[in-house]
Order: sequence, then C-alpha cells, then structure tokens
Amino acid sequence: MNILITGSNGQLGNEMRIIAEKFTEINFFFTDVAELDITDKQAIESFIAAHNINIIVNCAAYTAVDRAENDHVLCYTLNRDAVRNLGEVAQAADVKIIHISTDYVFDGSNNVPYSEDASICPLGVYGKSKAAGESELLNVCSNAIIIRTAWLYSTFGNNFVKTMLRLGRERDSLNVVFDQIGSPTYAADLATAILSIITSEKWLAGIYHFSNEGVCSWYDFTKSIHRIANITCDVRPVESKDYPTPTVRPHYSVLNKAKIKSTYGITIPHWEEALCRCLGKM
Repeated sequence: MNILITGSNGQLGNEMRIIAEKFTEINFFFTDVAELDITDKQAIESFIAAHNINIIVNCAAYTAVDRAENDHVLCYTLNRDAVRNLGEVAQAADVKIIHISTDYVFDGSNNVPYSEDASICPLGVYGKSKAAGESELLNVCSNAIIIRTAWLYSTFGNNFVKTMLRLGRERDSLNVVFDQIGSPTYAADLATAILSIITSEKWLAGIYHFSNEGVCSWYDFTKSIHRIANITCDVRPVESKDYPTPTVRPHYSVLNKAKIKSTYGITIPHWEEALCRCLGKM
C-alpha cells in the first residue's frame, strides 16, 4: 500500500511520521509544499501516477484563524481549491482520500455535542473556507472520508499548549477565557485513529468527528497544563468579550464521536490523559 501524506511538516503530519514507523508494510510518501504543491492539480496527478498512490491523507491547511480574516485568497486557495484538486485527482485515479477538517464549521450555538449531520454555520473566514473545502471534496470525490477535529496540539509546531507553557513560565498571572467549551485533541491520537481507518478492512466514505474524550474550557485546559507541568501561575477566568479577537470563536464546539467509534472500533483517550502523554515528551 502506498500512502501520500500532504502537509507533513505540520502538527498532524509530523505525528503521522512517528506512527508510520510502526507500519513497515506500508510505503509512506511524506510531502509538504516543497515536495508537492497541492494548489497545482497537474503536479498532484503526476505524483499520484509516479508513486502508484492508493490513499491520500490531506493534513495540509491554512490554520491561522485570526490572520485568515485579512488573507482570504490564500486561505481559500489552500482550504477549498487545493482540496478540490486532491478530490478530483483521487476520483479520476480511483484513489481514496482522508481529509482533515475542523469544529469551526459550526457556530457554537449548540448545547449538546455536534453530530456529523448537524447543520454547519461557520463564523469566520477560516471556518467558511474549511466548510467550502468539505463541500467541494464531497461533490467531486465519492471515496472521501472527512474527519473534523478540534483544539489540536502536539509536541510539534505552535499550539495552545506550548503557548500556555511559555506564558505560564514568563508571567505571574494570566487571563484565559472560560466561556468557550470544547475538547482538546492530541495530534498523535488523531494520527493513530487515521491509521486505524487505513488498516481496517472497511472504508465507509463520509464525515466523521474525532477529538479526545471529555470537555473543558480553555481556562480548564490551561489549569491542567500548568498543574501537570508544575507551573505556578495565577490563571484567571475571563469572558470572551473581555478578550476580543479578529475571529469570533464558537462558544461550544464539542464533537460527538459515536460514529467513528462504532464504525471503526476506535477507543479514544480522555483529553487529560492525552495531555499527560504529550507533556511527558516535551
């Protein structure tokens, strides 16, 4: 089996590299923009043909949520147009594709976890571009699996966990919002789930949700990060209105994961247990 991983220098892509070492029977092709520009459809076609690719895992995305508000063109180019390119090539070449999406396709007005068939209503440019990418992929490719995830972090790249570790060590006190509720996702656990799907005997196209189990606010998440890392910083809860950002975040974006668990028999760790594992590697 030959698998193409795009966006392999990001958080999830790097975690895929580590887990891939356990699957010696699979040939992985790890690419980022230097090796394969997914905005170039012809380049994708050539790569797929040259390496006899069976499955594409698209980890590439424009993820700078606030910057996206003033960077519409690049955001949509990567999150919509490139995804359509991958889908069209996959469909023509009879290749399967797993694409990673986001909880930001929802507006956060729910008070129960979002299922895959819940109506989407993205609030900002980033969320709208990711929703557009989902739509394009489903329109052009019949063999696509979309996995929506949330609050992604890892030992690689820049993320909330690393920021809170740094600020907690630099400052005596810190204000963190407590009225945005979700489920953190350790990228290594998402990578494990992706490999479970790839190596299973079934492939059921459609949308799935994956994050670690349990729920928390950003404030709760920060308190746990500091407690596990033995950081003494006065973390204070504040409302979102007291911490304005260019993009309005969903107030509640907990994902219902029943579908991916029942379909592929995946066991998902609790977010705090996952956080302990990640911090243990830092």
